[in-house]
Amino acid sequence: MKLLRILAAAAMFAGILAGCLALLLLVLLMVRFPPILIAVLLTCWIVSRLLNTRTQPSQ
Repeated sequence: MKLLRILAAAAMFAGILAGCLALLLLVLLMVRFPPILIAVLLTCWIVSRLLNTRTQPSQ
């Protein structure tokens, strides 16, 4: 049981580390290539607009 707990903790650590590395690489790419930053900002704006129109009742 202790071995299973250690393996689960190692898998969680590897997953968190991979997620942080992916986020860091995305930030580096956005700084290096500004069109990627513009695309990410535009995508966030579109998603927020869609979520706002979905939550507001239609009149």
